[in-house]
Formats: sequence, structure tokens, C-alpha cells
Amino acid sequence: MKLVTISSATGRSVGVVDAATGTVRDVGGLIPPGAGLLEVIERWDEVGPLLRDRAGELSAQPLESVELLAPVPVPRRNVWCVGKNYRDHAVEFGRSGYDTPDRSDALPERPIIFSKATTSVTGPDALVHPGPTRELDYEGELTVIIGRGGRGISREDAYDHVWGYTLINDVTARDVQRDHKQWLLGKSFDTHCPMGPYAVTADEIYDVTALELETTVNGERRQWAPLKDLIFDIPELISTISAGTTLLPGDLIATGTPAGVGLGFDPPRFLESGDVVEVTVTGLGTLRNRIA
Repeated sequence: MKLVTISSATGRSVGVVDAATGTVRDVGGLIPPGAGLLEVIERWDEVGPLLRDRAGELSAQPLESVELLAPVPVPRRNVWCVGKNYRDHAVEFGRSGYDTPDRSDALPERPIIFSKATTSVTGPDALVHPGPTRELDYEGELTVIIGRGGRGISREDAYDHVWGYTLINDVTARDVQRDHKQWLLGKSFDTHCPMGPYAVTADEIYDVTALELETTVNGERRQWAPLKDLIFDIPELISTISAGTTLLPGDLIATGTPAGVGLGFDPPRFLESGDVVEVTVTGLGTLRNRIA
């Protein structure tokens, strides 16, 4: 099932998308009053079957006629992110001069975990504002949505805690990332976490490792990789993060970006005003945003 968050004159609502027909059904009347996608995820055992059984009875409207927000417009806490989780990207980042000297020549031995502020989240087709950076970069990423929370989750049980998946563009201010010698500030400017267009339930994705990720800028392919190329796979990421920190329903884990980011070119090819970035993953749709 593909779910979206819809903006309307009366606020926000949850919709179910039929990608084959390009339509969406507002299911606000089937879920608890005032509930958003976070609450739907929390109560999925109750709400999920209801949506599957009855959403088709509701009237459909063209998807292009509604305004989509990020599936989770306001996460409960920062988005979990993973750095240098594709081998070729780790190499290009190490050679770029933007990495810290003690880490530039080696692949990570353990997952590198950082975060993006909740206020950086924006939706599909929303403008991305550079803010105070001259080196704006893109990073297309598959993102895991946690359904059942927990601490000390084992690799073997990890997928039991996955509700579904979405897409994130981990937009980065490279100069800020470099100059402050840490990643939080340079990753967290307002609008620098485009998300969507859909939140896709895990039962639609039979084999995550078979998915392919592509990022284009103005139609030119910049990134491509199969998800099987992750250095640390999804079970390892869930196990690592939850080892001492309780994961919550609705938590988001952006799994890392492949090679081909702007700083990896010589000279670097950073984003400019008017550029259109599109991130696509098999079965998850395309996240499209323009640079203001």
C-alpha cells in the first residue's frame, strides 16, 4: 500500500494511492480524528486492515490534483542517517578533501550515524532553499520507516520492526559540513530533507536488495546503485542504532547514498538555482525538487 500526506484547506489528511491509475483516495474518515501518518503507523495492526478493506470504496481523485507533503511532515525526532555506506561513495568522499584526515583513506568499520533536524523536512515538489551555503549538494537515499519500536533489536528480527519505506534527498551544505568538522549543521538547513512522495508498506517490497536507486539532475543521471551494494545493510543499521537507543514507531533511517554526488566530480558540480533533482527507487516512486 502506498500512503501519502495530503495538504487541504482544512489541514492535513492521509491518502491511499493507486499508482496504476494515478489516483488517490482521502482516507481521513477511516482513521482516528486528527490522526496523521505517524498515528496510522502506531496503530497499524488496527488501521491497516481497515484501509485495505475499505479504502477502495471511497471516491478517487487524480494524484496531480492534490498537494503532497512529506509522508511524515514533522517527525518526532531527528532523522537517523548513515554516512559513507556505499563503497564507491566512501572513496569519492575520502578523495574530495571534505572528509576528516583520520578517516579519509579507509572504509568505515562500523556504521557512521548522524542525523538531520526535523525542521529540515519538506515535501515532494517543494522548493529547496540553499540558505547560507555556496556548495549545495544532493544525496538520494532509500529510507526505512520503523513500525514496531524497540531496543536491542537483533539482525534476525530487524525486518519485523520495519513498517515500510520512503525516499529522502539528504541535501547537504558541503562547505558547512567541512568547516564545522561535523555533519549535523551542514545537513539540517530548512528544506534540506525532501521526503516522499509515498510511504510504501513493507509488504510491497519483496526483496530490498533487488531495488535500484537513481538520482538525476536536470535529467542527467548522477547516481545509480543497487541496494545490495550497501556496506551495512538494513538489519545491521537497525541493530546498531537500537543497541542502546529505543527506536520509536515512525522513526526514519536514511540508509546512505551511492557515488556520484556533486563533490565527487573534478571540479565539483554543486547545485544551482533552477536545478531539478529527482531521486527514484524501484517501486517507491520519484522524489522531485527544484532548487530555489
